[in-house]
Amino acid sequence: MSLVPENLRYTKDDEWIKLDGDEATVGVTDYAQDSLSDIVYLELPDVGDSFSAGETFGVVESVKAAADLLMPISGEIVAINEDLIDSPELVNEDPYGKAWMVKVKLSDPAQIDELMDTAAYQAYLDSRD
Repeated sequence: MSLVPENLRYTKDDEWIKLDGDEATVGVTDYAQDSLSDIVYLELPDVGDSFSAGETFGVVESVKAAADLLMPISGEIVAINEDLIDSPELVNEDPYGKAWMVKVKLSDPAQIDELMDTAAYQAYLDSRD
């Protein structure tokens, strides 16, 4: 069973988002990292890049597959997790902590309401099994 922390919002593409004022931290869920298996490479955007909700902002590659990373909300990248470039395995070890991927300045904070809360995401995961 995948870990689904209470204080986050989730997408059907298995990204998580943590809101902090008008900024948000984005990463991939425990379910995603477990499905991908051993992550060996990560491509992240540059600080200053802007994305709309649903746009590809990076790529994660594992020994099993490659997957696009999709932006949960619209905004501008204000920070990337440089540690992941050299140590992509952190995504497998700590998907909700050390393996955050990007920080985004939100262009439309109301979009957060369109994302799943913990209970909805857990129900979504249960429906996939």
